[in-house]
Amino acid sequence: MKSFLPFLAVAFLVATIVLPIARPAISASPKATADTLKQLEAEFMKAAADKGSQGYMSYYADDSVEVPNGAPLIQGKSNIAKGMAFLDDKNNRLIWTPVGAAISSSGDLGYTYGNYEFHSKNKEGKETIEYGKYTSIWKRQKDGSWKVVLDMGNSSPNPK
Repeated sequence: MKSFLPFLAVAFLVATIVLPIARPAISASPKATADTLKQLEAEFMKAAADKGSQGYMSYYADDSVEVPNGAPLIQGKSNIAKGMAFLDDKNNRLIWTPVGAAISSSGDLGYTYGNYEFHSKNKEGKETIEYGKYTSIWKRQKDGSWKVVLDMGNSSPNPK
């Protein structure tokens, strides 16, 4: 029996080195929360400020839909992008603040909503501000990233 014990110890040692150890699976990305989407909104706004329409559109899914205030639906990222050139003008600034957010229990769909301000200059060079509210629907993509799949907003003369 004594000669069998060292053999057993060596076999156990070899097995632990050669055979993979069962470990709990670690997700490629942590489970998203409402705060995840709020953080994405901040990154989204910074991308729009730094890179204009290109930065803004980088947060849209290819099959996204825009529901503009008082206008027809715009389907597809490429069609939405056609109307975003105004973000390339340094006199224009789009600022938005999420007020709320939520994630589905499946963890692949979420929404944000809040207030926005659009700062621009009129023909006389005077700054004007348009106020409004927005809702964005976010969807986790196959690569794990989150993209806007539906965005809508409405403007109002009153910031509240």
